[in-house]
Amino acid sequence: MNLVRKIIKNHLQAGEMIQGREIGLTIDQTLVHDATGQMAMLQFEALGFPRVKTRRSLIYTDHNILQIGYENADDHAFLASAAKKFGLFYSKIGGGICHQVNLERFSVPGQTLLGADSHTTTGGAVGQLAIGAGGLDVAVAMGGRPFYLPMPAVRRIELTGRLKPWSRAKDVALEILRRLTVSGGRGQILEFAGPGAAALSVTERATIANMSIETGAVTALFPSDEATLDFFKRQGREADYVPLAADPGAEYDDELCLDLSSIEPLAAAPHSPDNVRPVTELAGLRVDQVAIGSCTNSSFEDLMTVAAILKGRKIPAHLSLIIAPGSRQVFQELADRGALADLIAAGARIMEVACGFCNGVGQAPKNKGLSLRTSNRNFPGRSGTANADLYLVSPETAAVSALSGLLTDPRVFGEAIAVSRPNKFVIDDSLIVPPASESEAASVEIVRGPNIAPLPRFTGLDKELEGEVMLTLGDNVTTDDILPAGAHILALRANIPAISKHIFSNIDQEYHLRQQKAGAGFIIGGKNYGQGSSREHAALAPRYLGLRAVIAESFARIHKANLCNFGILPLEFTSQSDRAGIARGDRLALEGLDALFGGQMLSVKNLSSGALLQVKLDVSERQAGLLKAGGLLAQVAGAAVL
Repeated sequence: MNLVRKIIKNHLQAGEMIQGREIGLTIDQTLVHDATGQMAMLQFEALGFPRVKTRRSLIYTDHNILQIGYENADDHAFLASAAKKFGLFYSKIGGGICHQVNLERFSVPGQTLLGADSHTTTGGAVGQLAIGAGGLDVAVAMGGRPFYLPMPAVRRIELTGRLKPWSRAKDVALEILRRLTVSGGRGQILEFAGPGAAALSVTERATIANMSIETGAVTALFPSDEATLDFFKRQGREADYVPLAADPGAEYDDELCLDLSSIEPLAAAPHSPDNVRPVTELAGLRVDQVAIGSCTNSSFEDLMTVAAILKGRKIPAHLSLIIAPGSRQVFQELADRGALADLIAAGARIMEVACGFCNGVGQAPKNKGLSLRTSNRNFPGRSGTANADLYLVSPETAAVSALSGLLTDPRVFGEAIAVSRPNKFVIDDSLIVPPASESEAASVEIVRGPNIAPLPRFTGLDKELEGEVMLTLGDNVTTDDILPAGAHILALRANIPAISKHIFSNIDQEYHLRQQKAGAGFIIGGKNYGQGSSREHAALAPRYLGLRAVIAESFARIHKANLCNFGILPLEFTSQSDRAGIARGDRLALEGLDALFGGQMLSVKNLSSGALLQVKLDVSERQAGLLKAGGLLAQVAGAAVL
């Protein structure tokens, strides 16, 4: 067996390991954060679970930390009290980014991790099957129920050779994206192997695993080997180490071979992570801002390397350099070694230990500015500036470019920087608050400020559905397109009526008004609809406004599951020409919805043009039941426990 199938077999609770068939997995760990946790905990409560049943569940405060009003602080008070009552660990503000902290302190090889964040895939760096999902799926898993997904294909990525000086793991991730594109990994798990993989540190593996989701893959997985053991020893967690590897001669569904020695410094140009070009082709572009951090590149090794590049040097006057450590541990290590002073002396601004600039919470570039970032996405408007150009690069490319003020190939800097890791990292988990005991939990009151709105409740499908086409969109529509990032919107994640006013606001500012007025509505999309983050609000808020169906050529995995969870039909065109025949404002009609089943072909009548087209409902029988009921919460309404 390959390593993916080994772990799935050990956690298989429902279904068969046949590619494309729905399976149900036992989940060992879960994580949510303060942009997804509010809804997940409200849903967990609504489902009637008294206490989490996983081995460990955690809530992190890392996304929603800019307290420009009472809303974020209220959300944190809600999450802290819910964690205490329901049995979750709670990481306070300042603890760090969920994926970085979870990797350092809680990752376990061979276990399953389900996170309400697409970059949960970072855990694959240590042989953990770490998968992103919507908050409702995570809430169900916290209650001890299976997590369902189609059995993925497994693509072996054979790494050979070694990285040359100044070529980094970020460049490997970008090269994979260049080859696979943002949809080439759909339906797959990327399993890394070969001598090149063995030579990578866990930090380097984490960067690659983190960005695997940008290919559309379910997750990525590295073996748990000597590099993993070394990482756990330095974290004081040798007891969590388990050696894991694929069997010799294991079978795979696909393969990609990559010689690491051929990798050169790369950059993802605007406005997609797969728009990858060599830095040499882009060199000389004037840079206005450099932002180093995010769950992709904010580790000890990343930031110590940046500090060594900047030491004794100054950034140019026109440029803004911002640096956000990934965890409190990393921050403390930088301070203890004097690296923090080197960063400050060079002119860097030190940000909070949080996601920050990556999800548009502060540090927006200037109008039409060019920002080099070590984060994982460069979608339009994600930075908070609609017309900014974001380039994704390695920390080394970012640091060398920050000194010149121009996008620069780091190889011109000279001898590459070598960073020595401490034998033992600073261990201080004091910002991670354990839950109340089961006996104490009954007396814990959940704090609900005015920003915590009640969950919307939805009714099931009628036999017939008729509605207006509200938008016609192209390929690779992202969840950022559906619900933009940014501090002012993020603060409303616990309030669906309020946040729904921002749905598609970067595309059509009147969408929410038109959709509410129209009642039931349709959206037309292209390939890979809903790529990007796991934010279930991109399905939940449109459903609140009245959206009942999306017809697209194909869907991203997490968003498709979220649509089903909230009763929105994810329908797929059977002919590309059918998509071209539908215009905004057309009225569409569906019949026979009281007898939905997975794989069903449905007839859609365009009442405006008279055309009749066939679409496919490519879902499991379980998901068909959710759609008929109006979503998962509607399906279990009235039941004490799911």
